[in-house]
This record gives sequence, C-alpha cells and structure tokens, in this order.
Amino acid sequence: MKYQSLPNASLESADIIILPIPHEQTVSGKGGTAGAPQAILEIGDDLEFYEEDAKWSPTKYMKVRVESSLTEYKQITNAITALNIKENQFLISLGGEHSITPQITSSVLDKKSTILFLDAHADMRESYQGSAFSHATPTHHLLDQGHKIVLVGVRSIFENEAIRIAEDKNITFFSDRALQKSKVQEELLSHISNLEGDVYLSIDMDAFDPACVPSVGTPQPGGIDWFLALDILETLFANTNITIKGADIVELIPEASNVSQVFAAKLLQRIISFWGKSQGFDKTEMNGSQME
Repeated sequence: MKYQSLPNASLESADIIILPIPHEQTVSGKGGTAGAPQAILEIGDDLEFYEEDAKWSPTKYMKVRVESSLTEYKQITNAITALNIKENQFLISLGGEHSITPQITSSVLDKKSTILFLDAHADMRESYQGSAFSHATPTHHLLDQGHKIVLVGVRSIFENEAIRIAEDKNITFFSDRALQKSKVQEELLSHISNLEGDVYLSIDMDAFDPACVPSVGTPQPGGIDWFLALDILETLFANTNITIKGADIVELIPEASNVSQVFAAKLLQRIISFWGKSQGFDKTEMNGSQME
C-alpha cells in the first residue's frame, strides 16, 4: 500500500510513517473495520496533493512511508518499538478497532502524557462481552498507563463510566450535547491550546455526525462536524508547548458511497499537513515524496 500512489520512502528517510493495523476481533456492532486502512489509503488516490486549509502541498516537502499491515494484537507494541521512530518522525496508525490504541501508546509514550480522545463512547469499561481488551476498554487501559484523558464528543455512556468521569481528576470531559454550544466549543479549544507535555491523538470515526461519516460499527445520533474537527486539529498542532507523539484513526467501516472513507482520508491529509507545518517543513527545500 502507498499514500496517494506516491513512492514509499525508506524508514530512515520518512517524515510521516503510516501504519495500517486492520485488527478486528471484539467489534460488537456492524463489522468490517479491518478493511478500513486499505480503503482509506486507496481513496486517498482521488485527493488533490494541495491542502487548501494550510495552503500548501505537504508531500512536496515531506516523505511518506506506509508500513506493512500489522494484524496480531499482541505484536503491536513490539512491532512499533522495533520501528525505532525518531523524534523528527510522526506515526499515524490506521485501524481497525479502538482496542489498538493502548497497545500503540505503550510503545510511543514513555512518560505520563495526555490523550486527546475523540469518540461517541467513553470506552472506559474494564471488560466488555468477556474481553478485557475490547474496543469498549481503551480509555480504561490508557488511564491505567498513567495518562490524562481529554474525552471529546461522547454521547453514549455506561453509568459506571459516568461516575468515574465525574470523580477522576485525570479525565476532562466535553460531551457532544455540551459541544453544541459555541461557548463550550471555545472552552474545548482553549483547553487544547493550554495543554503541555507529550500528547497523543486518538480519533474514533463514530465521534463524527453520521451525516458526515455514515459507516461505523456503533453509530450514534449527533456528533462532531467537519469544521469543528478542523478547529480541533488546527488548535492542537498550533500548540507550541506540546509534543504530539502520534495519532490513530479507527473504527471506520468502508461503504459503497465512499463518503466515510473520503472523510477519513481528508482527515489523514489534514493531520499530515498540520503536523508538517508545525515542524516548519513548509520552509525547507522541496524534497518530499511528490517531487520523486
């Protein structure tokens, strides 16, 4: 697999490393998330290289590598560690189900960090349907790893999760209903702009309005729209007091209209673009994958 049909950079020379993780084992709603990484990358061939919000062509300046797919859950941490990703490289993982996130963070985060977690669900159960490593458990494991969680867009929640959110000082909560008010959106963006230290971005595609992303395993009414998503990403990557250690996009299910996977592909492009600008690549020589 390639990104926008561009030459695959070597691991050593790549600025962006895309890791497909088509793991699907505990999905409790509609299945098919294992096909998402390939579908997102394939539909990316239809996108323009030019990124209209940041007003540049990121791949003129940055080299991109797509790694081989990683399917075995227990191998994720060791496999990412073996990549030996450098400080000046950025890892973006494409799932697969949301259970992969704690496996990724246990490799890329070596100290207490903040997880910006966009999701329709709190995903804070200790186990679900007999599995302690379910798509419904990642924030529980992330908290156990010692990280702080910023939950954004939640609109379906278990009672015990609501109690924990209210009591745990390591959780900051922005419900989807509250985010319908512009004042709360401003509070969210202010909170993101004031984060410090290491940060990891995790995006469950069911965080978004089903009108934007109709195909996910466990859809919910309501949700974040495209423009609030861009505001969140722009604010995150503009924060000079943080180091963003990686990102993932999970829980998409490819569908015939391609609307869902185009949304995800554009989201992937924006993450690459905003990270690149934050690192000053737009001021360097044009030696990126596109120039080859």
